[in-house]
Amino acid sequence: SIGGSPATVCPRALPASVAMASQGATLQNYNCELVKCIEDLREKREEMNRMIMKEEEDKIKIQKELSILTDRLQRLNESLVRKTQARNEYDRTIHETEAAYMKILESSQTLLHVLKRETVNLTKKGQGAY
Repeated sequence: SIGGSPATVCPRALPASVAMASQGATLQNYNCELVKCIEDLREKREEMNRMIMKEEEDKIKIQKELSILTDRLQRLNESLVRKTQARNEYDRTIHETEAAYMKILESSQTLLHVLKRETVNLTKKGQGAY
């Protein structure tokens, strides 16, 4: 306790008038209220300190999770770049193969046409020999 009764503060004080006793009681009440207010403030400060510590723990946890997720995102991005390049290579190969296949089909069609024409010509020549 920060103070005491007026008799404790001034043990040699003579019996005071009623007004002085009233002022001493009022001062003692103020003293008790001040002590209680200080104690309440300390409790609120401790509660605030507990909340700060909890939030700091949460912050550290989230920072670790964020670091893990950031690393994972970087690996995924690198993987996507490699896979996109591979897919583009597939697309190029498919396109080139299809183009070559179309040339083969055209050549086959031309060859078939020439072969049929020559077959007709040979047949006509063969029939004319008799």
